[in-house]
Amino acid sequence: MRLSRSLSITSLSGLPLWEEESLPVQDLLLFEVSWEVTNKVGGIYTVIQTKAKITVDEWGENYIMMGPYYEHNFKTQVEKCEPPNQAIKAAMDSLINNGCQVHFGRWLIEGSPYVILFDIGAAAWNLDRWKGDLWNACSIGLPYHDREANDSLIFGSLVAWFFKELTDQLQDKPSVIAHFHEWQAGSGLVLSRSRKIPLATVFTTHATLLGRYLCAGNADFYNNLDKFNIDQEAGERQIYHRYCLERAAVHCAHVFTTVSQITAVEANHMLHRQPDVVTPNGLNVRKFSAMHEFQNMHSMNKAKIQEFVRGHFYGHLDFNLEKTLFFFIAGRYEFSNKGADLFLESLSRLNYLLRVHKSDVTVVVFFIMPAKTNNFNVESLKGQAVRKQLWDTAQSVKEKFGKRLYESLLRGEIPDMSKILDRDDFTIMKRAIYATQRHSFPPVTTHNMLDDSTDPILSNIRRIGLFNGRNDRVKIVFHPEFLSSTSPLLPMDYEEFVRGCHLGVFPSYYEPWGYTPGECTVMGIPSVTTNLSGFGCFMEEHVSDPSEYGIYIVDRRFRSADESCNQLTQFMFSFCQQSRRQRIIQRNRTERLSDLLDWRYLGRFYMHARHLALSRSFPGKFKMDHLNLAPTQGFRYPRPASVPPSPSASLHSTPHHSDEEDDDTYDEEEEAERDRQNIKAPFTLGAEPEGKSKQPLENEN
Repeated sequence: MRLSRSLSITSLSGLPLWEEESLPVQDLLLFEVSWEVTNKVGGIYTVIQTKAKITVDEWGENYIMMGPYYEHNFKTQVEKCEPPNQAIKAAMDSLINNGCQVHFGRWLIEGSPYVILFDIGAAAWNLDRWKGDLWNACSIGLPYHDREANDSLIFGSLVAWFFKELTDQLQDKPSVIAHFHEWQAGSGLVLSRSRKIPLATVFTTHATLLGRYLCAGNADFYNNLDKFNIDQEAGERQIYHRYCLERAAVHCAHVFTTVSQITAVEANHMLHRQPDVVTPNGLNVRKFSAMHEFQNMHSMNKAKIQEFVRGHFYGHLDFNLEKTLFFFIAGRYEFSNKGADLFLESLSRLNYLLRVHKSDVTVVVFFIMPAKTNNFNVESLKGQAVRKQLWDTAQSVKEKFGKRLYESLLRGEIPDMSKILDRDDFTIMKRAIYATQRHSFPPVTTHNMLDDSTDPILSNIRRIGLFNGRNDRVKIVFHPEFLSSTSPLLPMDYEEFVRGCHLGVFPSYYEPWGYTPGECTVMGIPSVTTNLSGFGCFMEEHVSDPSEYGIYIVDRRFRSADESCNQLTQFMFSFCQQSRRQRIIQRNRTERLSDLLDWRYLGRFYMHARHLALSRSFPGKFKMDHLNLAPTQGFRYPRPASVPPSPSASLHSTPHHSDEEDDDTYDEEEEAERDRQNIKAPFTLGAEPEGKSKQPLENEN
């Protein structure tokens, strides 16, 4: 089921000849249609928001986004203005004159793109008529009780109506490209094509509907892709009408794209169409002027996390915080899809290994996944209060000590250390010490959970017995809320928290792309991902030895669950054996991979999709000789220059290298310069790259 390489699934540089000739954007209008324009629901919002700047830079005022209107979002995120294009204004006026409400403005994000927002509620009176139109167009019926599907039909019908009015105004010039995201926008594409509106259409699925449902139900998804009865599975889950809308949109589009190769395999089986282009998700990467600046940010934010740990584990703080590593997992609370089940089992095995090897390293693991709670629990708040009280006591005694020492030195005397603090000072300090005594384990969760007895994470913590005991080398903190800098418990936003951690662990089973490890990479934080995530597949394709760059890829596709668990455990155990200098070197390497995830590179895949759509919809005006291209060239990072060329050369009798060894083999400036040159040196796809990846279970150094 491996997806074969094609001209549409390429690597980064060495682009085909047609990409060197930019599209005549002055003679085109580009519309991007999504339910998540100005409306944050999931990861598609991040894709659209971060991609806006490079698209605006390329298309200027000829790029417009389209989404649903929500009053609160419009008032807080959009600056209302008049359309710069008279044809767009006339099309909007036509809808408004027929009883619909359409809003235009600039979305206040980086790039400030224009947006057209359609009021779903104000047009709901047309729902029955539009259901009839959809049935006549493609024989898909929507049940009255599915509010989301009905709203998506209203939205799609308004979009199709707008495109009809717009193309009538424009006639033949400029040509219009419409890019639709996900099934919620699919009805607009289906209706536009059925009415023969002259558009070049692109449809992107970020995850198939049925794939997400099947994986959430613990199906052995990837081993049975070709065995599922698709219609039956969709019907049993009461999403058959949504599935039909998605599949109709896929087959109506001139160009079908998806976000990763693993999702392309899935889409081929679930939706019965091979994607024409794979469009990986990117980020806006901001480089620091000084190379060491992101390392300083890691150090500063790590100190904030250490302060939280001091309070949370008061009375049991018998481990050295300077030898404590912070791991985390974050995202939607999809226990199996996000790999939390595999992660917890691996933590149990890691705890065993660290204890058996008598390691002095402690690992504190954070689970940042929103769940139903009713407030912070008392023990967690008390811990932070005790920490603050201890700090105030220490500051008070320090102030007295400093003042008396200062006065003694002014008199020219060496102070008597036994008299510089009086009996009251010792009493205050003893009371502070007694206040830190605790007869229970530090809590594994920071909040009162509403479903404590059935919560999957807490149930598995009870099963594996990781209760933050003194002998445990792995400690767990479950924070069932998204992070906020205004929190009284852990006052950090998500970016600060990620920068302060040592390793992000995301062993997902179902992850069409995976922004969380990508965000770690951009911030210079190593991460664990899998070969079932789009991000993991992308890194395997573009980096010869991802683990040396701080990207550990767990094999969840071709190994059993137990083997995958052992591999993840080995990755984490090897990471724990690294010296501090080795971790610094690895963070430098990880941060250099951020260029791979920059929209300045990944935006090229979207350019390809648009060009292909134009050549298929307007073949007389736009030509693309995609059959006679020269061999497609791409890009692949080799192993870092300072890493031994042979796996056997990296094996040592000691648990890890000494810092002196690292000093002999590593030159940060030289290695960084080589990587900057590597990204400009393409290779031909299919050629054997230099530097073979190590075996997955090989010891990391």
